[in-house]
Amino acid sequence: MASEDVVGKTTSDSAVSTIVNLAEEAKLASEGVKAPSHALLSICKSLVAGGVAGGVSRTAVAPLERLKILLQVQNPHSIKYNGTVQGLKYIWKTEGIRGLFKGNGTNCARIVPNSAVKFFSYEQASRGILWLYRQQPGNEEAQLTPVLRLGAGACAGIIAMSATYPMDMVRGRLTVQTENSPRQYKGIFHALSTVLREEGPRALYRGWLPSVIGVIPYVGLNFAVYESLKDWLITSRPFGLVKDSELSVTTRLACGAAAGTVGQTVAYPLDVIRRRMQMVGWKDAASVVTGDGRNKGAHEYTGMVDAFRKTVRHEGIGALYKGLVPNSVKVVPSIAIAFVTYEVVKDILGVEMRISD
Repeated sequence: MASEDVVGKTTSDSAVSTIVNLAEEAKLASEGVKAPSHALLSICKSLVAGGVAGGVSRTAVAPLERLKILLQVQNPHSIKYNGTVQGLKYIWKTEGIRGLFKGNGTNCARIVPNSAVKFFSYEQASRGILWLYRQQPGNEEAQLTPVLRLGAGACAGIIAMSATYPMDMVRGRLTVQTENSPRQYKGIFHALSTVLREEGPRALYRGWLPSVIGVIPYVGLNFAVYESLKDWLITSRPFGLVKDSELSVTTRLACGAAAGTVGQTVAYPLDVIRRRMQMVGWKDAASVVTGDGRNKGAHEYTGMVDAFRKTVRHEGIGALYKGLVPNSVKVVPSIAIAFVTYEVVKDILGVEMRISD
C-alpha cells in the first residue's frame, strides 16, 4: 500500500507540474502574441507625441523663423531686413499677417515627421547606447551620462534630418520668396517637382553635409543639456524646485530654454551656410537673395568650405551669425515648448518614458 501511495503521489505531482508548465507556456505564448501589437502601439504613440511637439513649437515661433532665414540669405548689397523688430515690421507692412507665417505650412509638414522621428530615435538610441555601455566590465548598473546622451541625441538628429531634408530645402525657398520674386513656387509639391525637374535630384540634398555636421552638436546638446539638467534638479533639489521627484512645467520649460540656447549658439554658423547652399542653382532666385536684380546677385558655392570662405571674405565673420538674434528669441521658447509638449502628450497617451530600464 505504501508503495502504491508513493506512486500515486508521484503521478499526482507530475500531473500538477505538467499543468503548471502548460499554464506558464500558455501565458508566455499569449504575452508573445500581445507584445508586438503593444510595442507597435507604443511606437505610434511616441511618434504622435513627437509630431505634435514639433508642430506646436514651430507654429508658435513661425514669424521669427521666417525672419531668421530672410536675414541669413539676403543680398548684402541690397539690405531689406535690418534687425529683429525692423524686420518683423517690414514683413507686416509689405506682406501682412500672412507674410509672418509664410512657409509655416511647409515647415510643419517637415517638422512634424522630423520631430516624431527625432524624439523616437533618441529614445531608441539611448537604450541601445546604454545597453552597449553596460556590456563593459564594471558598468553593469551604469546610467546614462551627459556624454552618452550627447551621442544618442546626435544619432537622432542625423536620422531625422536626413529623412526629411528635401522638405527643409524647399521650405527654405518657399520662406524666402516674396511677392516680387521672379519664380513663385505654388506649394510644397510644386517646389519639390520643380527643383527635381530643373536642378536634378542632388539639388534636394544641397547643403546636407553642413546640416549633418551642425545637427550633431545642435540636437546632441539639446537632449544632453535638457535630460542632464532634469536629472540634476531631481537629484540635488535646489531652491525647492522639485517636489515628489516631479518637475513643474515651468521648470521643464527653463531646462528646455537652456538646452536650446547652448545648442543653437554652437551650431548656428553651419545653419547659415546650409541655408545659403540651398539657394544655389535657383535661377529665378527670390528678390531678397538677388537684390531685386539691381545689384550683385548671390554667390555660387562649389561646396561647404567654399561657402564658408566666400561668406567670410565678402561679408566678414559676422555674416556667419546673421539672424542669430531672432533665432535666439525663437529657439529658446521653441525647444522648451517642444520638450514639454512631447512629455505632456506622452503622459496623456500613457506612454512609458523611462530609458534606463
